Amino acid sequence: MTDFLISRKTATGGMEECIYNFLPVPVEVPVKPPRYISTFRPRVKFELAEKRTAPCKSMGLPKLQVPSPKDFLRKHSKEPKLPKRTRHQGTMKPREPSVPRRTEHPLMGIQGEKDFISTNAAQAVMAVAKKPLRACVDMRRGDRFLIDDSGLVKKYLKKKDFGITPKYITNRTKAAERAQEESVVYAREALRRKAPRRISKEERETLLEGLKTNWEQINKEFQSLSVVTDTIPKKLNKEKLELQMKELEHYISTIEKHKFIYVTND
Repeated sequence: MTDFLISRKTATGGMEECIYNFLPVPVEVPVKPPRYISTFRPRVKFELAEKRTAPCKSMGLPKLQVPSPKDFLRKHSKEPKLPKRTRHQGTMKPREPSVPRRTEHPLMGIQGEKDFISTNAAQAVMAVAKKPLRACVDMRRGDRFLIDDSGLVKKYLKKKDFGITPKYITNRTKAAERAQEESVVYAREALRRKAPRRISKEERETLLEGLKTNWEQINKEFQSLSVVTDTIPKKLNKEKLELQMKELEHYISTIEKHKFIYVTND
């Protein structure tokens, strides 16, 4: 037992051997705090359960039926196929006659009444001679080319409508002339509307009498004013009446001087 003793310091400073130092000392294990649990956990579980009903909408492999290895992709399997042709009644072609056999002999000795020699001779005599094509050869052994379609012959001069103005140009010219006439008429009408109008003698006399009547009324009102104009409204009223009387006198003198008067339509 003395072999397992260890020394320890005493109160006096000496070493004292004790076996209790070999006993296991309990270790304090730190207590972990409770794990955090979200308040939305039930809602998340409910949403995940709903998503499992539709494939490929949640994480993980979808629960689908695995295709069979026998159903592999074959050549021309995705090309569109035409429907089978069906023959309708009444559209079938009539059958052609079969090839005659070698034992069958054709009918011999059948002659027609038409005389081909005389017919051909009559047609040759009555036929109109064909005009030769006009051609040109530049050298003795050169190339031969036609003249009619080469542009060297003035064949368009002999056409019936050569030198005649085309109808579309004539129609276009007439339309332009018509538009010009309409614009001239419109301009004249506009000028006539805006031109000054000469008033008649009766209108002149009526206008002159009306101006004189207005002047007499304003003059009567002016004569009725007080002699003393000690306030601003009295001064303004007097100046206003004087200005109106001067304008009427100017208009009356202008009309009396001129015998003919023109008035604009504006």
